[in-house]
Amino acid sequence: MRGIARSPWVAFASLATVGALALTGCSSGTSSTESSSAAAPSAEAPSTAASSAAASAPAAECAELTPVNLQLQWFVQAQFGGYYAAKDKGFYTDQCLDVTILEGGVDIVPQTVLAQGGADFAISWVPKALASREQGALITNVAQVFARSGTLQVSFADRNIKTAADFKGKKIGNWGFGNEYEVFAAITKAGLDPAADVELVQQQFDMQALLNGEIDAAEAMTYNEYAQVLEAKNPDTGELYKPEDFNVVNYNDEGVAMYQDAIWASQERLSDPAYQDTTQRFVTASLQGWIYCRDNAQECADIITTNGSKLGASHQLWMMNEVNKLIWPSPAGVGVIDTALWDQTVTVATGAKNLEGATVITKAPDAEAYTNQYAEAANAALTAEGLNTTGDAYAPIEVTLLEGGN
Repeated sequence: MRGIARSPWVAFASLATVGALALTGCSSGTSSTESSSAAAPSAEAPSTAASSAAASAPAAECAELTPVNLQLQWFVQAQFGGYYAAKDKGFYTDQCLDVTILEGGVDIVPQTVLAQGGADFAISWVPKALASREQGALITNVAQVFARSGTLQVSFADRNIKTAADFKGKKIGNWGFGNEYEVFAAITKAGLDPAADVELVQQQFDMQALLNGEIDAAEAMTYNEYAQVLEAKNPDTGELYKPEDFNVVNYNDEGVAMYQDAIWASQERLSDPAYQDTTQRFVTASLQGWIYCRDNAQECADIITTNGSKLGASHQLWMMNEVNKLIWPSPAGVGVIDTALWDQTVTVATGAKNLEGATVITKAPDAEAYTNQYAEAANAALTAEGLNTTGDAYAPIEVTLLEGGN
């Protein structure tokens, strides 16, 4: 049995510095809409009309491409497919941008890289970024790409774990290091005492502890670790495991889901009209990339492979398909924050306590923690170009996983 996870959430930024924090905002790379008061843009922020105009301005109107660095949470994989597609298909170039995508790693915290000037934009889970923001990182969410959480708790069907209430008396795995927020929130909401009613076990960033019977339920992302169990052989049958072999607790269904992957910009630099313009162009092209991946999942999976991902082809396509499910449909428009989900994220981040009684953040963030200005202008521009920015007719594809994700 692995040790009980007791990492204080308030120490999350310092823990992240040693590398664990980035690990599954991206999920492990070993295999697989507005706050109560909308964020007030800087006084110098462009009007919606001006933003929309900038969003659709062709590259021919600029003398040279603007260099931009984007910091990811993890290594290249389909979780970031829209950004690679925007680069590969020329959407960034169309917006007069020369984008360099910086891969993440165990010792990289994207929001810290952004806050310290090492990147122009960063991809990070919202609660993690808000924790860093509370500790002084002046960053702003300018596009909430993932519209729902991808975090699950997976167990073998014979353990009869169908809701968080069924965690009682069980060994429940979690990654810790900033990735356990929803697990604790679900336990608390179910009326359980995480210190007395549940045996919390810190698991590795894979599913071996579950498959080996060391824990009753494992934390997993829909697009990665859940695929890992379906890529493994059932020793009793000699065939791959099937979905019916497992039960899944989805934290969206438990009502404690938190916003995850978002595009973050420098709050300080957003007072600069030039950076505002760059931000608008970057958000527009990035969202166009995600629209492309929605409609061309296989091609986007291939783009990721071409860019050096070490994941197998079937695993990569599964990931692309599952990530699309987290984005689409987006009724208010892709990248636009939903007030209720933002508030839910803040409620969980300020209210759910870990074993030490610590919360993710100690108070609600101020209005400048996010803005819908750029995403809304991007949606208007892309809609004007004839693109569907809501994905109202979106339907996922069927993906057949192969052993080991090959």
